[in-house]
Amino acid sequence: MKKESIEKSKKTTAFRPNRMASEGILSNSAVIVTSILLVASVFGLIATGEWKEPEEGIGVVVSILPQAEFARAVGGDNVQVSVMVPQGEEPHTYEPTTAQIRYLESADIYFKVGSGIDFEISWMDRFQAINPDMLIVDGSDGISLIPMADQSEIGEDPHIWLSPINAKRMVENLMEGLTEIDPGNTSYYEDNAAGYIAELESLDASIYGSFSALETPKFLSYHAAWGYFAERYGLEQIQIEEEGKEPTAYSLAKIIDQAVEEDIDVVLISPAFSTRAANQIAEEIGGVVVITDPLAEDYIESLRSFSDELSGWLK
Repeated sequence: MKKESIEKSKKTTAFRPNRMASEGILSNSAVIVTSILLVASVFGLIATGEWKEPEEGIGVVVSILPQAEFARAVGGDNVQVSVMVPQGEEPHTYEPTTAQIRYLESADIYFKVGSGIDFEISWMDRFQAINPDMLIVDGSDGISLIPMADQSEIGEDPHIWLSPINAKRMVENLMEGLTEIDPGNTSYYEDNAAGYIAELESLDASIYGSFSALETPKFLSYHAAWGYFAERYGLEQIQIEEEGKEPTAYSLAKIIDQAVEEDIDVVLISPAFSTRAANQIAEEIGGVVVITDPLAEDYIESLRSFSDELSGWLK
């Protein structure tokens, strides 16, 4: 990054994408239709295959907001999409409402992330018990999981959706689930999925070009959500928090020393977390805090905007 261009020790840039209004269970049909038409118009997802109106809309429940865009893109007018973890809530701690639990009794598909997010670890067995006939679509099928960035934590990084290539596979998994539930509209779902996947591939190519020939391909991240993104585009993410908690004074000092030594001056943080530690680090290293939401629902637009901003700071 070119430090002469700005006094970055005082700079915080807040990337806050426009998010659709879905929170929890969507029951108003006008809202559902408006949301579907909006996504179709933005991404050109009107299917070319034959469409047959189902007797009832297919109830698709997803865990997190980015999946809602995937589901509406593939399912089009045939699906009613409900999000379990609404805007402003965290998958690590959220507990579903009574209304959400009731809705699951009649849902047709649960499209889970499948990579080990805390919400699904805590609740999926109970969801399946509530509705044994509900088809479970595992978004992580066919995706290679990577280790957690925090070496003190055991397991794999659950944030698979933050790589467009992984998102492509998640879309394909959902398409297969929809054709299983509604085989008469297979060509409709296949065409919708193909149109959205083309958008994802274009996004991937654009981001890849943005991060080519970087001077400093490293960044700090308070919560290490960007491992798959970093791996895909040749970046290195360095985590700040420790086991889900703020770093100790000793750890903070080590991170600051490393950042200074390796010329790292970008600190990412989600709006769900306190910026105290991030601001302290940025002030010490003469860096910039970038606030970005890994759970934004308008997936393609938010990831494109985030990538443009991050690549600008890293150059």
